[in-house]
Amino acid sequence: MPESCDVSVVLPVYNERDHVVAEIDRIKTALDASEFSYEIICVDDCSTDGSGEVLRGVEGIRLITMPRNGGSGTVRRIGTRAARGDVVVWTDADMTYPNEMIPQLVRELAGYDQIVGARTTEEGTIKMLRVPAKWTIRKLACYLAQTDIPDLNSGLRAFRRDVADQYLHLLPAGFSCVTTLTMTFLSNGYSVKYKDIPYSKRAGKSKFHPVKDTRRYALQVVRMILSYEPLRVFMPVGLLLGLFGVVKTVFDIVRFADNHVSNNSLLILFAAFQVIAIGLLADLQVRLAKPSREVPSAASMAMERDVHIPVHNVSVAEHQSASEVVLPRG
Repeated sequence: MPESCDVSVVLPVYNERDHVVAEIDRIKTALDASEFSYEIICVDDCSTDGSGEVLRGVEGIRLITMPRNGGSGTVRRIGTRAARGDVVVWTDADMTYPNEMIPQLVRELAGYDQIVGARTTEEGTIKMLRVPAKWTIRKLACYLAQTDIPDLNSGLRAFRRDVADQYLHLLPAGFSCVTTLTMTFLSNGYSVKYKDIPYSKRAGKSKFHPVKDTRRYALQVVRMILSYEPLRVFMPVGLLLGLFGVVKTVFDIVRFADNHVSNNSLLILFAAFQVIAIGLLADLQVRLAKPSREVPSAASMAMERDVHIPVHNVSVAEHQSASEVVLPRG
């Protein structure tokens, strides 16, 4: 097994027995016909339908077996840390994403730090809950990042491994890991490109839980506010409360002959102060949490090459949990 390659495809597997081999074959066919050297890392998230046994019979993959179910984010984090490729591709094993487009995405990554397959349709289950929740989070993300984000939580994406290594510890355990990766790149000055892709109805049973995953979407909104640009939310709210409190105070002074200020006015002003103070503290924490030395972005490296200044990437120690099995080719 080579120590490095061009592309590492990380494929989370949880109860996908009936179609995971077909998905792997589709990825292999596409990459075999490309100019890239590659590896496929399948991470079995403690499947209960025999997916792990099926994967042990597949040649030419690296198989990581989780000791317990860790969730989509945990699986992707472990697979990415184990990756040897300069570029890491995330996708799913449920036949929804056009994985035959992986070589095209990798080619179009040139000059960018991440490329996301932007879905043109929504084929998920329980659309009445998923669509409004996703729309709300996407609009908030656009506001925080100050840029248009066509698809915030697409599961098909390619990105530079050296950049992602800096932020893997921030990924949550659940499906919101893809949202977190997009926002982390954007908030730290890395470029993200979007490529329209078709999206198919999934094979097998959906893992979406209406109550639990809707709650996670709501928590993701709070997490995004506190993790990326907190002042974009806290400062407008605090200033609006402060303005309302000042107007109410002036109204009280005019209304009462003894210049009396009501308790409500004081509470509103105190609330405005608290909101702004929390926003400043959250913003300070975000700044302090950034790496002291960051991997240069694709744009900055291109600029450095133009002026012939060498750039040295920061290497990040690789940690790996769970057990890994390397399955030979042929």
